[in-house]
Amino acid sequence: MELPFIRPLYEWTLRLAAHPKAKLWMAGISFAESSFFPIPPDVILAPMAVARPEGWWRAALICTIASALGGVAGYLIGWGLYEAVAIPIINAYDLHEANERFRELYLEYGWVVVAIAGFTPIPYKLATIASGAVGMAIIPFILASVLSRGARFFMVAFVAARFGPPVLSMIEKRLTFFTILFLVLLVGGFALVRFI
Repeated sequence: MELPFIRPLYEWTLRLAAHPKAKLWMAGISFAESSFFPIPPDVILAPMAVARPEGWWRAALICTIASALGGVAGYLIGWGLYEAVAIPIINAYDLHEANERFRELYLEYGWVVVAIAGFTPIPYKLATIASGAVGMAIIPFILASVLSRGARFFMVAFVAARFGPPVLSMIEKRLTFFTILFLVLLVGGFALVRFI
């Protein structure tokens, strides 16, 4: 069984990944996802690496830089605009308890929490905003962001470029399953934060 909206969305993503301005789209999504946008940039990065396997590392680098810059924006929101901007974002995702728990973890573990959130399905935006809110030193924050986001995006792009066509064929045959799996991981990341 295939959900009716999945196939058009998937085909749109593949067209976008092969579009001449795909890198700009991906950079914008990477930047926004680090502070407020819910969809991770992997959804464009992976098909882009499949569409242009020779440039997988460029796509991963752009994704990493844009995400780290977006992370700085999230940090600044937490640092200087907590009441005006951060609270509405936390309210939108209903992450009040998770935000408080993250703040406690930051005070105990610092940059390690940023690195974990940057690589895993845990919402990175929560880590960036919380880092600014607790006044984490900016240099360790940036280094942890660049290293963890870079590791994630370079891994995704490399795997997609290296194994892309067979994997893409498998995904196309089981599109509904992989869409549900992606959504479960995304929602699971948010849920995990609530229970940390």
